[in-house]
Amino acid sequence: DISENHEQFTPERRPFGNAGIMIARKVFTSNGKAQYDGKFKTLADVLIDERDVPPEFYIPGDELESWRAAKDAKDIPRTSKDGYEYTYSEGKMAFPDSLGKPSRTIVTGEGGKSVSRFKHVIKTDSGKYRRLTPVELEKLNMFPPDWTEGALDTKRAFLMGNALVVGVVKKLAKFLYLNSNQK
Repeated sequence: DISENHEQFTPERRPFGNAGIMIARKVFTSNGKAQYDGKFKTLADVLIDERDVPPEFYIPGDELESWRAAKDAKDIPRTSKDGYEYTYSEGKMAFPDSLGKPSRTIVTGEGGKSVSRFKHVIKTDSGKYRRLTPVELEKLNMFPPDWTEGALDTKRAFLMGNALVVGVVKKLAKFLYLNSNQK
C-alpha cells in the first residue's frame, strides 16, 4: 500500500519517523531531533584557492548540459525481468551545489571526470564549474589535508566516500566514554 500510494505522504503526514532500524524484519521508527548549537560549516568553508585547483577538475563548457541533465528530476518507465512495469524516479538535485549550505554526503563514486548525478559540482568565483578536489573531500570529512596523498585522485575520492566524518566519530566516542560508567 505504501509503494502504491506514496503520493499521499508529505513531511507532515507519513507512516515512518525520520530515523529507524529494522530488527528481525520488523521496522522501528521515531522522530529524532538534532541537538547542536554550534557553527555549521558550509561547502564554501572547505574550498581551496581556485588558483591551486588542477585543470582536470574543471568541467568543459560543452559538458555542462550533460551534468545539469544528470542532476535533473526524471521519471523513466521500466519493466523488470519478470515483467513488472514501474516508473524509476529521481528527484532534482541542486546544480551547482550550494556553497552557502552544508555539503551533501560524499559517495565512493565522487572521483573521475565522467558525468554523474552524485558528484559535487561547484561554480567558482570566476564563473567556471568544477568538481571537488581530493583535499576538499578530505576537509569535508575533517581529515587533515593530503591525508590520502600518494593514491590516484579517483582512489582518494573513493576513500573519502567510504570514510566517516572524523568529528562525528569523535563526538560519539566521547559521549559513549563519558556515559559508559553510569550503570
